[in-house]
Amino acid sequence: MTVSRSLLGASVFALAASAAFAEDPELLVFDWSGFEEDAYWAVYASIHGQGPTYAFFGEEEEAFQKLRSGFRADVAHPCPHSVDKWRQAGLIEPWDLSKIPNYASVADEFKTAPVITDGDDVYMIPADNGATAIAWNTEEVPAEDVATLQVFANPDYAGRISLPDNVDDVFALGYLATGTTDWTTATMEDMERAAAWIREVHPNVRTYWTDGAELAQLMATGEVLVAWSWNETPVQMSAEGHPIAFNRSPAEGTSMWFCGYVNLVDGPGSEDKAHDFINAFLDPSVTDYIVNEWGYGHGNAAAMAGLGAETLEEVGLGPVDVPILQQLPMDISLREAQVREFENIKAGF
Repeated sequence: MTVSRSLLGASVFALAASAAFAEDPELLVFDWSGFEEDAYWAVYASIHGQGPTYAFFGEEEEAFQKLRSGFRADVAHPCPHSVDKWRQAGLIEPWDLSKIPNYASVADEFKTAPVITDGDDVYMIPADNGATAIAWNTEEVPAEDVATLQVFANPDYAGRISLPDNVDDVFALGYLATGTTDWTTATMEDMERAAAWIREVHPNVRTYWTDGAELAQLMATGEVLVAWSWNETPVQMSAEGHPIAFNRSPAEGTSMWFCGYVNLVDGPGSEDKAHDFINAFLDPSVTDYIVNEWGYGHGNAAAMAGLGAETLEEVGLGPVDVPILQQLPMDISLREAQVREFENIKAGF
């Protein structure tokens, strides 16, 4: 198995992250940059003759504010901690599972998770999952330095580290570094301790990356030596010959996340096509592509089970023996406090 998706091609997608890729006028998908690649909509196109139209966001709070301000799309791709907030804001409505036969392939734990369903209706279809951990340049950084998350506070790497411009990933790091491994039970004091650690790290940060292509460019040039990264970037860079490795076993632990598709209220396009798109995304052909080309997991649990442990280990999704902070939904007021703290930290306060 090889990871071969071109990082140069990914950077082109990143540069176009605020643009819309116009195809089917009856389906607008509001998504992360990169998910417009052909393999994700090939099955949909085999039915409708063309892929969806795409518009992009770089962070979920940005997407939320844009939707609240009147931007209209048919389908969006948030992660679970956003679902309740978007639902309370009246932005999403349930899926009609009778129109998504591939939903049968979704893992049972996702079918009963409170953030996804209220028991009667399903508000999110799990699509992708991955790990956030330490990516590092093996020619410049000794392995012992990345054996702990405190590498991000190490003055030896001042100006040579990068963190995600993503409140959830950054706070997952801050919580782990300060001893909290389950943020669903975190207190305001836990959050303040994590924020204080992130604030301490901030002067070391060269930049906050917005997508994997941007981070890959920073690490390929050597500008950044250590990053808190999704598994996509180090897996692809290593496959292309760069000296970049991925450590999911620092002493304090690492993080896991998953995201999915929601059905937006009053979408401008076709409701039937929205359901066809989700059913197509759950096709086993997408499992093969997202794992082998991106290094991410897929919502089709049945197809994932057929890949084997060696493949999952190779793409950074194998088991680890350290704590894993699962990026599950948390108390909304606590997350809102994290959003405010992160914006203040980035502004230097």
